Amino acid sequence: MYNEDDLSVIESEEQLISSPDPLESEELESQTPPPDPEAMLRLLTSSETPQRMLAARAFCELRDERAIPHLIRLLTDVCPLVRVSAAYALGRNTSPDAVEPLIAALNNDWNGYVRKGVVWALGNCRDRRSVRPLIHALKMDISAVRLWAASSLAQVAKLEYEDIIAAIPPLIEALRRDPVAAIRSNCAWSIGQLCRELPLNVIYATAIDALLEALVEDEDLGVKEDAKAALLKVGDPRGLQMIEDLELEGLI
Repeated sequence: MYNEDDLSVIESEEQLISSPDPLESEELESQTPPPDPEAMLRLLTSSETPQRMLAARAFCELRDERAIPHLIRLLTDVCPLVRVSAAYALGRNTSPDAVEPLIAALNNDWNGYVRKGVVWALGNCRDRRSVRPLIHALKMDISAVRLWAASSLAQVAKLEYEDIIAAIPPLIEALRRDPVAAIRSNCAWSIGQLCRELPLNVIYATAIDALLEALVEDEDLGVKEDAKAALLKVGDPRGLQMIEDLELEGLI
């Protein structure tokens, strides 16, 4: 398990969870002219750390397959700010070649920011090699990384039935026991996404039970709402009936 002291470049883990990410500034991006890809490609191999960071961040916006080998190499850069930018950039410039280096970064990087970016990138890569590392991150990593591992699992696991079967139990466990409400909410969302890919079997029924349990018993209103939304999207008759009954009783 990672130690909370691994977050030495920031003030607290709570700050890491809530901190804005470079890929969330769509409005800002739309107002700023895109960087010159040729110039940014050259800067990816610069000997100057600020130049490498600038170039890696540019490829969070730009898509150019020529950047991928350089971004993979930057996952092991000495500077964590370069590494996190490279991780996000590989989430935009996805490649099967990047999956194993991203998994290695998830397993080995001491920095919480970097691992957070890596799990986002792995979700976007949609490669089933990521399922087991993401499950491990959901169980063992710091809360900021668990938050994104939960949602990334839904993106990756739904590709194959056996991966759905592997992903749902740890998602249920985290939905029931994780102390962070935002993570439980992400687990509810992911369980709902994966249930839509399942036949009506025991695993499906267990997942619906977990969502119903969260709807009724979770102390956080946000988790309750996300569990309700997941049940509505799945359209399970038992779930819909429970929602109707609770609404009639004024309990939700």
